[in-house]
Amino acid sequence: MIESPRRRMFSAAALTAAALLLTAACGADASLPTAGGAADAYQSVIDNAPVAADADIPAGSLMAAIRARGELVQGGTDTAAVFSLTDPISGRTTGFDAGLAAMLAKYIIGEPTVKLVQVQVTNREALLQSGSVDAVVATYTITPKRAEKVAFAGPYYSSGNAILVERKDTTITDVDDLNGKTVCTQTSSTAAQNISKFAPSARIVLFDTNAQCVQAVQQGRAQAYVIDQALLLGSAHREPDKVKVVGEPFTTEPYGIGVPLDHPEMKTFVDDWLRKIQADGSWAALWRATVGTVVEGDAPAPPAIGSAPGS
Repeated sequence: MIESPRRRMFSAAALTAAALLLTAACGADASLPTAGGAADAYQSVIDNAPVAADADIPAGSLMAAIRARGELVQGGTDTAAVFSLTDPISGRTTGFDAGLAAMLAKYIIGEPTVKLVQVQVTNREALLQSGSVDAVVATYTITPKRAEKVAFAGPYYSSGNAILVERKDTTITDVDDLNGKTVCTQTSSTAAQNISKFAPSARIVLFDTNAQCVQAVQQGRAQAYVIDQALLLGSAHREPDKVKVVGEPFTTEPYGIGVPLDHPEMKTFVDDWLRKIQADGSWAALWRATVGTVVEGDAPAPPAIGSAPGS
Protein backbone atom coordinates (compact mmCIF):
# COMPACT_ATOMS: atom_id res chain seq x y z
CA MET A 1 0.00 0.00 0.00
CA ILE A 2 1.09 3.58 -0.56
CA GLU A 3 2.25 5.22 2.62
CA SER A 4 -0.14 7.85 3.97
CA PRO A 5 1.29 11.37 3.61
CA ARG A 6 0.15 12.10 7.15
CA ARG A 7 2.65 9.55 8.44
CA ARG A 8 5.48 11.37 6.68
CA MET A 9 4.23 14.94 7.04
CA PHE A 10 6.63 17.78 7.67
CA SER A 11 5.87 19.60 10.90
CA ALA A 12 6.41 23.34 11.06
CA ALA A 13 9.56 22.68 13.05
CA ALA A 14 10.85 20.21 10.49
CA LEU A 15 10.26 22.67 7.67
CA THR A 16 12.09 25.39 9.55
CA ALA A 17 14.99 23.04 10.24
CA ALA A 18 15.03 22.01 6.61
CA ALA A 19 15.25 25.59 5.44
CA LEU A 20 18.11 26.32 7.84
CA LEU A 21 20.03 23.21 6.86
CA LEU A 22 19.70 23.86 3.18
CA THR A 23 20.44 27.55 3.41
CA ALA A 24 23.61 26.84 5.38
CA ALA A 25 24.71 24.42 2.71
CA CYS A 26 24.38 26.87 -0.17
CA GLY A 27 27.69 28.48 0.59
CA ALA A 28 29.46 25.18 -0.14
CA ASP A 29 27.53 23.16 -2.71
CA ALA A 30 24.04 24.28 -3.65
CA SER A 31 23.28 20.95 -5.26
CA LEU A 32 23.52 18.98 -2.01
CA PRO A 33 21.93 19.64 1.38
CA THR A 34 25.33 19.53 3.10
CA ALA A 35 28.81 19.68 1.68
CA GLY A 36 30.33 17.04 3.93
CA GLY A 37 28.82 13.76 5.04
CA ALA A 38 25.67 13.93 2.92
CA ALA A 39 27.65 14.64 -0.23
CA ASP A 40 29.93 11.70 0.47
CA ALA A 41 26.98 9.46 1.29
CA TYR A 42 25.22 10.49 -1.91
CA GLN A 43 28.24 9.70 -4.07
CA SER A 44 28.69 6.40 -2.26
CA VAL A 45 25.17 5.34 -3.21
CA ILE A 46 25.90 6.04 -6.88
CA ASP A 47 29.32 4.37 -6.74
CA ASN A 48 27.89 1.20 -5.19
CA ALA A 49 24.75 1.00 -7.32
CA PRO A 50 24.18 -2.36 -9.06
CA VAL A 51 24.75 -3.10 -12.75
CA ALA A 52 22.42 -5.33 -14.76
CA ALA A 53 23.62 -8.63 -16.17
CA ASP A 54 23.88 -8.86 -19.95
CA ALA A 55 21.04 -11.39 -19.92
CA ASP A 56 18.72 -8.74 -18.45
CA ILE A 57 19.16 -6.50 -21.50
CA PRO A 58 17.89 -8.37 -24.57
CA ALA A 59 18.75 -7.30 -28.09
CA GLY A 60 16.20 -4.97 -29.63
CA SER A 61 15.03 -3.60 -26.28
CA LEU A 62 15.06 0.06 -25.31
CA MET A 63 17.61 -0.83 -22.64
CA ALA A 64 19.93 -2.24 -25.32
CA ALA A 65 19.59 1.00 -27.30
CA ILE A 66 20.45 3.04 -24.20
CA ARG A 67 23.49 0.85 -23.47
CA ALA A 68 24.70 1.17 -27.06
CA ARG A 69 24.24 4.95 -26.94
CA GLY A 70 26.19 5.18 -23.70
CA GLU A 71 23.81 7.52 -21.88
CA LEU A 72 20.32 7.58 -20.43
CA VAL A 73 18.25 10.50 -21.70
CA GLN A 74 16.24 11.57 -18.67
CA GLY A 75 13.29 13.92 -18.69
CA GLY A 76 13.66 15.91 -15.48
CA THR A 77 14.23 19.27 -13.85
CA ASP A 78 17.19 20.98 -12.19
CA THR A 79 15.53 23.41 -9.81
CA ALA A 80 13.83 21.11 -7.28
CA ALA A 81 15.87 21.13 -4.09
CA VAL A 82 16.26 17.72 -2.45
CA PHE A 83 14.92 15.97 -5.57
CA SER A 84 16.86 17.40 -8.51
CA LEU A 85 18.94 20.56 -8.17
CA THR A 86 21.87 21.69 -10.30
CA ASP A 87 24.84 23.46 -8.76
CA PRO A 88 25.42 26.50 -11.02
CA ILE A 89 29.17 26.37 -10.39
CA SER A 90 29.96 22.68 -10.85
CA GLY A 91 27.02 21.90 -13.12
CA ARG A 92 26.35 18.77 -11.06
CA THR A 93 22.72 17.75 -10.54
CA THR A 94 21.90 15.90 -7.33
CA GLY A 95 18.86 14.87 -5.30
CA PHE A 96 16.56 11.89 -4.90
CA ASP A 97 15.23 11.92 -8.48
CA ALA A 98 18.64 12.81 -9.92
CA GLY A 99 20.20 9.99 -7.93
CA LEU A 100 17.63 7.48 -9.15
CA ALA A 101 18.30 8.53 -12.76
CA ALA A 102 22.05 8.10 -12.23
CA MET A 103 21.53 4.70 -10.62
CA LEU A 104 19.24 3.57 -13.45
CA ALA A 105 21.81 4.71 -16.01
CA LYS A 106 24.51 2.76 -14.19
CA TYR A 107 22.28 -0.32 -14.03
CA ILE A 108 21.82 -0.23 -17.81
CA ILE A 109 25.15 1.11 -19.05
CA GLY A 110 27.60 0.36 -16.27
CA GLU A 111 28.27 4.06 -15.71
CA PRO A 112 25.94 6.74 -14.25
CA THR A 113 25.88 8.73 -17.49
CA VAL A 114 22.74 10.84 -17.80
CA LYS A 115 21.70 13.49 -20.31
CA LEU A 116 19.10 15.72 -18.66
CA VAL A 117 16.31 17.11 -20.84
CA GLN A 118 14.21 19.74 -19.09
CA VAL A 119 10.52 18.87 -18.82
CA GLN A 120 7.42 20.71 -17.69
CA VAL A 121 4.09 19.34 -16.53
CA THR A 122 2.64 20.09 -19.96
CA ASN A 123 5.15 18.19 -22.13
CA ARG A 124 6.21 15.06 -20.27
CA GLU A 125 3.88 12.70 -22.14
CA ALA A 126 4.76 14.23 -25.50
CA LEU A 127 8.50 13.81 -24.94
CA LEU A 128 8.05 10.15 -24.04
CA GLN A 129 5.71 9.50 -26.96
CA SER A 130 8.12 11.08 -29.44
CA GLY A 131 11.12 9.16 -28.11
CA SER A 132 12.88 12.39 -27.13
CA VAL A 133 13.56 10.95 -23.66
CA ASP A 134 14.02 7.39 -22.41
CA ALA A 135 12.41 7.97 -19.03
CA VAL A 136 10.92 10.81 -17.02
CA VAL A 137 12.10 10.97 -13.41
CA ALA A 138 10.63 14.22 -12.16
CA THR A 139 8.22 13.88 -9.21
CA TYR A 140 5.79 12.53 -11.82
CA THR A 141 2.46 11.57 -10.24
CA ILE A 142 0.93 8.34 -11.54
CA THR A 143 -2.68 8.64 -12.68
CA PRO A 144 -4.85 6.27 -14.78
CA LYS A 145 -5.44 9.07 -17.30
CA ARG A 146 -1.73 9.67 -17.83
CA ALA A 147 -1.20 5.91 -18.03
CA GLU A 148 -3.26 5.92 -21.23
CA LYS A 149 -0.40 7.82 -22.89
CA VAL A 150 2.73 6.56 -21.09
CA ALA A 151 3.69 3.60 -18.93
CA PHE A 152 4.64 4.07 -15.28
CA ALA A 153 7.20 2.02 -13.40
CA GLY A 154 6.80 2.19 -9.64
CA PRO A 155 5.58 3.97 -7.65
CA TYR A 156 8.97 4.77 -6.15
CA TYR A 157 7.93 7.52 -3.70
CA SER A 158 4.79 8.94 -2.11
CA SER A 159 4.23 12.64 -1.56
CA GLY A 160 1.11 14.83 -1.33
CA ASN A 161 -0.29 18.24 -2.19
CA ALA A 162 0.56 20.98 0.30
CA ILE A 163 0.27 24.76 0.50
CA LEU A 164 2.85 27.55 0.10
CA VAL A 165 2.03 31.12 1.17
CA GLU A 166 3.80 34.41 1.82
CA ARG A 167 5.99 34.28 4.91
CA LYS A 168 3.90 36.95 6.66
CA ASP A 169 0.55 35.33 5.87
CA THR A 170 -1.35 34.07 8.92
CA THR A 171 -4.77 33.54 7.33
CA ILE A 172 -4.02 30.21 5.65
CA THR A 173 -3.00 27.21 7.73
CA ASP A 174 -4.82 24.31 6.03
CA VAL A 175 -6.75 23.41 2.89
CA ASP A 176 -10.09 24.68 4.23
CA ASP A 177 -8.63 28.19 4.40
CA LEU A 178 -8.19 28.20 0.63
CA ASN A 179 -11.91 28.69 0.10
CA GLY A 180 -12.55 32.19 -1.21
CA LYS A 181 -8.84 32.72 -1.89
CA THR A 182 -6.94 33.00 -5.17
CA VAL A 183 -4.83 29.86 -5.46
CA CYS A 184 -2.31 29.09 -8.18
CA THR A 185 -0.91 25.81 -9.41
CA GLN A 186 0.81 24.45 -12.49
CA THR A 187 -1.06 23.89 -15.73
CA SER A 188 -2.10 20.24 -16.23
CA SER A 189 -1.04 19.26 -12.70
CA THR A 190 -3.25 17.02 -10.58
CA ALA A 191 -3.25 19.80 -7.97
CA ALA A 192 -5.85 21.83 -9.89
CA GLN A 193 -8.38 19.02 -9.51
CA ASN A 194 -7.51 18.60 -5.84
CA ILE A 195 -7.98 22.30 -5.10
CA SER A 196 -11.45 22.16 -6.66
CA LYS A 197 -12.26 19.05 -4.61
CA PHE A 198 -11.01 20.18 -1.20
CA ALA A 199 -11.61 23.96 -1.52
CA PRO A 200 -14.46 24.30 -4.02
CA SER A 201 -14.84 28.07 -3.66
CA ALA A 202 -11.14 28.81 -4.28
CA ARG A 203 -10.32 30.82 -7.40
CA ILE A 204 -7.75 28.83 -9.37
CA VAL A 205 -5.05 30.52 -11.46
CA LEU A 206 -2.80 28.38 -13.69
CA PHE A 207 0.85 28.97 -14.63
CA ASP A 208 3.26 26.80 -16.61
CA THR A 209 6.13 26.60 -14.14
CA ASN A 210 6.90 26.34 -10.45
CA ALA A 211 8.83 29.63 -10.54
CA GLN A 212 5.83 31.51 -11.96
CA CYS A 213 3.56 30.19 -9.20
CA VAL A 214 6.00 31.13 -6.44
CA GLN A 215 6.39 34.59 -7.97
CA ALA A 216 2.61 35.02 -8.11
CA VAL A 217 2.42 34.41 -4.35
CA GLN A 218 5.29 36.78 -3.64
CA GLN A 219 3.68 39.51 -5.76
CA GLY A 220 0.24 39.06 -4.21
CA ARG A 221 -1.38 37.89 -7.45
CA ALA A 222 -2.23 34.65 -5.65
CA GLN A 223 -2.62 34.05 -1.93
CA ALA A 224 -1.43 30.46 -2.04
CA TYR A 225 0.31 27.93 -4.26
CA VAL A 226 -0.67 24.27 -4.14
CA ILE A 227 1.50 21.50 -5.58
CA ASP A 228 3.37 18.43 -4.31
CA GLN A 229 5.00 19.08 -0.96
CA ALA A 230 8.33 17.85 -2.32
CA LEU A 231 8.44 20.79 -4.76
CA LEU A 232 7.23 23.33 -2.24
CA LEU A 233 9.97 22.35 0.18
CA GLY A 234 12.56 23.34 -2.39
CA SER A 235 10.86 26.67 -3.07
CA ALA A 236 10.63 27.46 0.63
CA HIS A 237 14.31 26.72 1.28
CA ARG A 238 15.45 28.94 -1.58
CA GLU A 239 13.55 31.97 -0.26
CA PRO A 240 12.81 31.28 3.41
CA ASP A 241 12.31 34.98 4.18
CA LYS A 242 9.58 35.32 1.56
CA VAL A 243 7.51 32.13 1.53
CA LYS A 244 6.66 29.20 3.78
CA VAL A 245 4.86 25.85 3.63
CA VAL A 246 1.85 25.50 5.93
CA GLY A 247 -0.39 22.69 7.10
CA GLU A 248 -0.19 19.00 6.27
CA PRO A 249 -0.32 17.26 2.88
CA PHE A 250 -3.99 16.71 2.08
CA THR A 251 -3.61 14.18 -0.75
CA THR A 252 -1.50 11.16 -1.61
CA GLU A 253 0.64 11.54 -4.73
CA PRO A 254 2.45 8.37 -5.87
CA TYR A 255 5.49 9.21 -8.01
CA GLY A 256 6.38 6.94 -10.92
CA ILE A 257 9.09 6.73 -13.55
CA GLY A 258 7.46 7.45 -16.89
CA VAL A 259 8.60 5.29 -19.80
CA PRO A 260 7.34 4.93 -23.39
CA LEU A 261 4.11 2.98 -23.70
CA ASP A 262 5.37 1.22 -26.82
CA HIS A 263 8.32 -0.29 -24.93
CA PRO A 264 6.67 -2.54 -22.32
CA GLU A 265 10.00 -4.27 -21.72
CA MET A 266 11.33 -0.99 -20.26
CA LYS A 267 8.55 -0.80 -17.68
CA THR A 268 9.17 -4.41 -16.60
CA PHE A 269 12.92 -3.78 -16.45
CA VAL A 270 12.59 -0.59 -14.36
CA ASP A 271 10.07 -2.21 -12.00
CA ASP A 272 12.49 -5.10 -11.42
CA TRP A 273 15.34 -2.63 -10.85
CA LEU A 274 13.28 -0.69 -8.30
CA ARG A 275 12.57 -3.91 -6.42
CA LYS A 276 16.30 -4.68 -6.45
CA ILE A 277 17.40 -1.32 -5.02
CA GLN A 278 14.65 -1.48 -2.41
CA ALA A 279 15.78 -4.95 -1.32
CA ASP A 280 19.53 -4.21 -1.21
CA GLY A 281 19.14 -0.98 0.76
CA SER A 282 20.18 1.38 -2.04
CA TRP A 283 16.79 3.12 -2.09
CA ALA A 284 16.91 3.83 1.64
CA ALA A 285 20.54 4.97 1.43
CA LEU A 286 19.66 7.44 -1.33
CA TRP A 287 16.68 8.71 0.68
CA ARG A 288 18.91 9.30 3.71
CA ALA A 289 21.45 11.22 1.62
CA THR A 290 18.80 13.49 0.07
CA VAL A 291 15.27 13.75 1.47
CA GLY A 292 16.45 12.40 4.82
CA THR A 293 18.74 15.40 5.36
CA VAL A 294 15.69 17.65 5.78
CA VAL A 295 13.05 15.23 7.10
CA GLU A 296 13.31 13.79 10.59
CA GLY A 297 13.15 10.06 11.23
CA ASP A 298 14.21 6.87 9.50
CA ALA A 299 13.75 6.16 5.81
CA PRO A 300 10.14 5.18 5.13
CA ALA A 301 9.14 1.87 3.61
CA PRO A 302 8.95 2.53 -0.14
CA PRO A 303 5.53 2.09 -1.77
CA ALA A 304 4.89 -1.33 -3.24
CA ILE A 305 5.61 -1.59 -6.95
CA GLY A 306 2.34 -1.64 -8.90
CA SER A 307 0.28 -0.40 -5.95
CA ALA A 308 -0.92 2.85 -7.56
CA PRO A 309 -3.78 2.86 -10.10
CA GLY A 310 -2.08 3.32 -13.46
CA SER A 311 1.20 1.67 -12.45
